[in-house]
Amino acid sequence: MTQITFIEFDGTEHSVNAEIGRSLMRAAIDNGVPGIDADCGGECSCATCHVILTAEDYTTLGIPREDEEAMLGLNPETTQTSRLSCQIKVTEQLDGMRVQLPEYQF
Repeated sequence: MTQITFIEFDGTEHSVNAEIGRSLMRAAIDNGVPGIDADCGGECSCATCHVILTAEDYTTLGIPREDEEAMLGLNPETTQTSRLSCQIKVTEQLDGMRVQLPEYQF
């Protein structure tokens, strides 16, 4: 298991144990983290699992694929380090990761 901390827009933190090999989105949903809507169920066809990474974590994970970029482009609250949590696979390397949640999911 890998520990990930999700930080709501208001600063409330939710530390969860995420199963290696599953998506960051699934870790949030399975642990009842508010703010990850995941309307498409992790199919990269919406942007309601948007998270904001640190610059370091964004660099480590690499740039989003074209389809993920297209979905992020529909969301007015994206940043330079935004990703869709359904497209991030949990690995041991992510242990201790802290991700910000936007105020709203679109």
